[in-house]
Amino acid sequence: MRAMVFASRNAKEMTRDPLNLFFGLAFPLALLVLFSAINSAIPPEANNPMFEPAKMAPGVAMFGTTFMALYSGMLLAKDRTSSFLSRLFTSPMRSSDFILGYTLPAVAFAATQAVGTFAVAAFLGLPISLKTLLAVVSLMPIALMFIGIGLLCGSAMNDKAVSGVCGALLCNVAGWLSGVWIPIDLIGGAFRSVCRALPFYHAAETARLAISGEFLGMIPHMLVVIAYSAVAYVAAVLVFRSRMHSDKA
Repeated sequence: MRAMVFASRNAKEMTRDPLNLFFGLAFPLALLVLFSAINSAIPPEANNPMFEPAKMAPGVAMFGTTFMALYSGMLLAKDRTSSFLSRLFTSPMRSSDFILGYTLPAVAFAATQAVGTFAVAAFLGLPISLKTLLAVVSLMPIALMFIGIGLLCGSAMNDKAVSGVCGALLCNVAGWLSGVWIPIDLIGGAFRSVCRALPFYHAAETARLAISGEFLGMIPHMLVVIAYSAVAYVAAVLVFRSRMHSDKA
């Protein structure tokens, strides 16, 4: 109950910032429209399906979840550097209640983003079926992973550092090392090995296989994402608890 009340406050804070709304909701949609325009400009004889909605929508939807790290991390870092959390630390809330309170609105935001992305993709030509619902569901563990990373950074850094790490750095790393923008399997070598060791490639593969209906194939990739999510959340709770105790002292 305490976490739900706190989550309600955080939801209002997230939706109050127009920049959050743009990058969280409008930016992935703008990418889809851009890729659709590129696809329309490719001659049919080129036989290049790379920019078709069915190919691009899962990757764009996955990339959109990277912004969840920025939103959750920035909100937590700003609350830490103000007197807001200091006052709440005197309440009976535990560190896990705080982390859950930051997580719930970010998950709701991610779900809204995923539905909106696939809705626009459907308008651009993506066939809608139960596979689309599976793709939306598959994005939630991915969103949780990025939210956990954001909360870890927000617990350890100030808002300016979080903006740099969870903004430009994480978005670029996740975009380029996930295979969303470049074909990792075609590059091969050490680059592919590094990408496969990180969760971003597996996140993109989870979304891609989900929209294709390959449920069994996506499970190993999703397990990697879940494992990284668990590590990020455990670390976030521990760091937040340490900060909480130090601020109380």
